[in-house]
Order: sequence, then C-alpha cells, then structure tokens
Amino acid sequence: MKKVLVLILVLLAFGWQTAHAAEVKIGIVDLMKALNESENGKKAKAELETLIKSKQSSLDEKGREIEKLKGELDKQASVLSPEAKKSREEDLERLLREYQRLVSDSQTDVKKKESELTGEILKELRAIIDKIGQEGGYTMVIENADGIILYSKKEINLTETVIKRYNEAGSKNTKSKK
Repeated sequence: MKKVLVLILVLLAFGWQTAHAAEVKIGIVDLMKALNESENGKKAKAELETLIKSKQSSLDEKGREIEKLKGELDKQASVLSPEAKKSREEDLERLLREYQRLVSDSQTDVKKKESELTGEILKELRAIIDKIGQEGGYTMVIENADGIILYSKKEINLTETVIKRYNEAGSKNTKSKK
C-alpha cells in the first residue's frame, strides 16, 4: 500500500509538472542507512547489541539447566519410581515454560529498547530531511525503503547530506548539554 501511494504521488508530481510547467525536484533518502550510519545510530546499535548479548547469556544459562535436567532424567528414567519420574518430568516442563516465557520477555524487552533508541533519532532525522527539503526547493523527498526506487540519479540521493547534518547537529547538542 505504501509503495502504491508513493508511486501515485510521483506520477501526480510529474503530471502536475507538465500541466503547470513548474520544476519538480525530487530527492530520496535511505532512512535506515541514515539511522545505521549516523553517530547516534551507531551508539544505539551498540547499546542494543549489548542488551541482546546479556539476554542471550541468561537464555543460554537456562537452556543448559534444561539440558542437564533432561539428560539426568533420560539416564535415570529406568531406575526411577513412576512418581519420581513424573515429578522430574513436571520439573522439566516447568523449566521449559519458564524458558519460553523468558524468550518472549527478552524479545519484548529488545523490541521496546530498540523503539526507544531509534524513535528519537528517526524523529530528528525527519526534521533534518524536512529542512533540507525546504532549503533545497524539493517538491518531495521520498524514502528509499525496500527497494521502492528502481532508478534514480545519484544527485537526488540526500542520504549522505542527512547523515552529515544529523551528526553535526548531534555534536552541537552534545556540546550545549555539557
């Protein structure tokens, strides 16, 4: 749906251009590249990777605990009484449920943190794109997401300009906060 809307906007802009003989200036920005290559984006990515590693280590620890219990149960299954075997199987099932809950909670935490870290950066990037669009006299600036742009002139890609301006703004903000 988003791709269709962008295509319609582009076609309308070109149709409008011929109807009104006005210059249509279109720019493209790869927001994900700008996010990932900006200084704050790199910091956010590193922080997110640290969180993922810590979550993964606790998941690995819980996984080893489950494997150990499963191994003990398999070894002792033939010598355990039916009640003891059932008790150990219930313990194993409980640990598996805890593990699944831990996985789910970890995924939720990571998504939430990612949203927190990237949301503000994307908001700031969009403000910079808006300013560049106004300053440059662009009719529209389109996000180059999921290969939506099949061809464009290199000159209309504003991504590097956006990254540069965002990093400059970030360093100014950092200096003024100190």
